[in-house]
Amino acid sequence: CIGGASGTLAGLLYSNAATRGEAFEIEPASIGALAGLVSITAGCANMGVWEGALSGFTGGVLACCSRGWLEHCQIDDPVGAISVHGVVGIWGTIAVGIPFLTLPDAGAPIVTQLIGTLSISAFAFVFSLIVFGILKATIGVRVDEEEEAQGLDIAEHGVPAYGAEGSEA
Repeated sequence: CIGGASGTLAGLLYSNAATRGEAFEIEPASIGALAGLVSITAGCANMGVWEGALSGFTGGVLACCSRGWLEHCQIDDPVGAISVHGVVGIWGTIAVGIPFLTLPDAGAPIVTQLIGTLSISAFAFVFSLIVFGILKATIGVRVDEEEEAQGLDIAEHGVPAYGAEGSEA
């Protein structure tokens, strides 16, 4: 609970800083909440309240910052899945090995956490390349240009995303 609450606070503070004190936005707050929960998951049995709060807050900041960086790089991640589950998942796994973030005599050495994180990341990357390579060679992974221009909500699902077709939201 405390990880999610701390991540939400981080998202709210991030949005307030990003809008130069003009607003507290719900989207960064919700991304921060999820990031806080993800960041505490790996170490929940080995962290106390304050350690969970620090881990969750850090995860919220990382998710918001990485989401902004991905947008800057024009990488499409409309729901923040890469930021929340990828970046913050890595943070949460590594955090288990940071001595001041785990209770005494708990957790694993940080080198062990780094090796595990790198191993899983490498496996996922190679496996994804193989699976998407097979999909691309057989059924394809992209829609045609006409469907893309029309919008996938209409082309794939038969309904517009934002009310009546052609209306301005």
